Amino acid sequence: MLFEDLLEDKLKVLTPEFVQLFKDAALKQTHEGDLLLVEVDGGFMQGFSHQEDDLVGKLYSIGSGHEGHSDRCHNRFIDDYLIKNSSKKSYKDYLKAFEFSEDRIKEIYALEEEEARGVQVEMLIYLKIWEADLFIKRLYQITNIANGIDYDWHFRIKGYNRDKSQNTGTRETIIREKIRDRLKQNYPVIGQAITNAYRTQIRNAIAHSTYYLNNRHIHLTNYKKEDPNSQIEVLSLEEWYDLFHDTITIYNQLGVSSPKIRYIQKYKILHFQFL
Repeated sequence: MLFEDLLEDKLKVLTPEFVQLFKDAALKQTHEGDLLLVEVDGGFMQGFSHQEDDLVGKLYSIGSGHEGHSDRCHNRFIDDYLIKNSSKKSYKDYLKAFEFSEDRIKEIYALEEEEARGVQVEMLIYLKIWEADLFIKRLYQITNIANGIDYDWHFRIKGYNRDKSQNTGTRETIIREKIRDRLKQNYPVIGQAITNAYRTQIRNAIAHSTYYLNNRHIHLTNYKKEDPNSQIEVLSLEEWYDLFHDTITIYNQLGVSSPKIRYIQKYKILHFQFL
């Protein structure tokens, strides 16, 4: 369930920094077309044969491709869920329905079962966002551009452990080190939201079904006392809703604050005079 009051609280603190992030990117881009490349998904096509005199036309491209089609498919699913499962009731009022009462035991149990089903759909959405190539790519490129770094035409997520070809890193490495850590200094609220939302142990538990829900808590069966990266044994649904709303807010801001909306009009005219 998406609670509008929780989302509003997240938006109040995150929106100003996302606005500043995109303003800084517009000012610091090393080429006036860099932000546009984020929007049109500029990239380097691996494995294409080419002639020496036609290198650019053969290997560098813009447009949706498989990444874009995948992105639209999952975004439709996410948006549909969020629209249909957004509650105007405050989270505080929502919790009142779970207050124990002997004459409501069956009703409360039914509410917990319904809530658990909803949380598992949210877990799927959580994966769809944090595992999505294009979501990670856009956040990475915007972070680079806002820090005065060139658009990375050769961005590529490492596919598997033995992948020795040129790549930017694993999803975890890119999100933690090349996005979050680069944002922390100038955009601390965004950095903290990513820290709170993106947790590898939770991601792994969802992906490998190593969890169960009971009594409004998520029990992670991939907890390992000796592993510093697997220290969460139990997650309350209050904690889940907090990190899920952070995830949705970041997802929302990356779309709402996208170059398509904020890109300076003169650049559109410069690069696409036929529009």
